[in-house]
Amino acid sequence: MQIAKVRGTVVSTLKDPSLRGVKLLLLQLVDEEGQILPIYEVAADYVGAGVNEWVLLSRGSAARKLDGSEQRPLDAAVVAIIDTVNVDNRLIYSKKDDYQ
Repeated sequence: MQIAKVRGTVVSTLKDPSLRGVKLLLLQLVDEEGQILPIYEVAADYVGAGVNEWVLLSRGSAARKLDGSEQRPLDAAVVAIIDTVNVDNRLIYSKKDDYQ
C-alpha cells in the first residue's frame, strides 16, 4: 500500500460499463517523511474520501479484491482514509490538525 493525498476528482462520461457509479480520484503520492511527491495516480474511491485527505492506496490485483470489483478494470483503489501517520515516534500527519 502507498500513502497519497487526494488532489481532486476525475470525471469520465465515456468509460467501461463496469466503472459506472465508481468515483475516481486524482491522488498525489506521499513519501515516508510526509513530503508530497511529484507523482500522480488515478484510483477508484471505496471509502468516500475528499480533497486534501490522506488515504491508503491499494494497487494491482489487491485493488480488485474489494466486493464488486473483481471484474472491473482497476489497478488502484482507495481503501482507507488516514487519521494519523507516525514514523520513528514522530507525528508526520494528523487529520485532526489538518482540519483545524
